[in-house]
Amino acid sequence: MGRRPARCYRYCKNKPYPKSRVPDAKILLEAARICANKYMVKSCGKDGFHIRVRLHPFHVIRINKMLSCAGADRLQTGMRGAFGKPQGTVARVRIGQVIMSICTKLQNKEHVIEALHRVKFKFPGRFTKFNADEFEDMVAEKRLIPDGCGVKYIPNRGPLDKWWALHS
Repeated sequence: MGRRPARCYRYCKNKPYPKSRVPDAKILLEAARICANKYMVKSCGKDGFHIRVRLHPFHVIRINKMLSCAGADRLQTGMRGAFGKPQGTVARVRIGQVIMSICTKLQNKEHVIEALHRVKFKFPGRFTKFNADEFEDMVAEKRLIPDGCGVKYIPNRGPLDKWWALHS
């Protein structure tokens, strides 16, 4: 299938196309909630915390399947009627948006940090190495430029900086 899904869904253009059902444990938001809930129940007790998942996977992604075998030209219609069949649901997340929040007493702070650390591994992709304050400063300095669902890092070094250092 190649790079098709990542390329097709890099920019969220239109409004969400909704479809709601009972969450499945294989959906990553539900898997993250279950992981955090199990750890918090084990460490803080059943009534010692409150978890809220702030995102919901309402947007339906669709795929227009194309055949790539001999004689496939007689079976498919190309881009005619290309709305596609539902492939799955996704949540639309902006940079800096809160995904999950846990409310508890201050004495359980270490348990909350560990629970969210475990939840981090349920999400695909990577997390940035910058904390929130550094991230905001870098965006203000134009060292991070928004690019679709991610950001592009512009370093302060390179051939042009070396040239300016030599000629100034």
